[in-house]
Amino acid sequence: MTNERLRAAIADAGLSLQEFGEKVGVDPKTVERWISTDRIPHRTHRINAGSVLGKTDVYLWPATDSDPRTRSATRAEFIDLYPSRASVPVSTWEQLIDNARESIDLLAFAGSFLHDSVPEFAERLAARAKNGVRVRLLFGDPESQAVALRGEEEGIGELLAARCKLTWNYLSPLLQGVPGIDARKHGSTLYASLFRFDDELLVNAHALGAPAGHSPLMHINRIPGGRLFAHYMDSFERTWQAAKPA
Repeated sequence: MTNERLRAAIADAGLSLQEFGEKVGVDPKTVERWISTDRIPHRTHRINAGSVLGKTDVYLWPATDSDPRTRSATRAEFIDLYPSRASVPVSTWEQLIDNARESIDLLAFAGSFLHDSVPEFAERLAARAKNGVRVRLLFGDPESQAVALRGEEEGIGELLAARCKLTWNYLSPLLQGVPGIDARKHGSTLYASLFRFDDELLVNAHALGAPAGHSPLMHINRIPGGRLFAHYMDSFERTWQAAKPA
């Protein structure tokens, strides 16, 4: 079996096997074996490779994922399905943010778990923006009917609007002094919260009456010819266009 994910990631990065090997610290023949035999490298080389390509090592070598739900290589765009947001390791959020090279797009109503569970979340976003990453933040308008309705459906009433306000308070320092970060308030019906980091996307599907944190989360990666990534990012763009500047 060949490692087509690694082959595609190297090509997408515009690197030859020689150039990629030099950046990772191995010779080109070793890279060829990684691809042609799907050989799993030493952890240090996997981490270096993921950093160079802007991918997680689990994406490049799925067999390294200890989760029993390891995906078949034929479903290349689908990486994982988590039963809830809490089951996503904090290290995964950290790696996705820190490895982003081009775009970070976040869509939710409050998304307060990001500030609560990801260490130095705001500082990480600021660091990415300062390194040329485009950051778009799309969170709920506390005054919108959509937020009010969602609060009623979850049985928490005005608490959701209060959480949205808290999120905007958390984000205030970023919006005042960090170039490269753009933010908008939306009042759209939110069928799924979206968290995009370059070619990787976490989709937190919503269910009527249940908090978003209790619903499953799908981890996908953009692959040429695939439709999952494009399908959900089209939804992000529509919500972005309808939202108002924060």
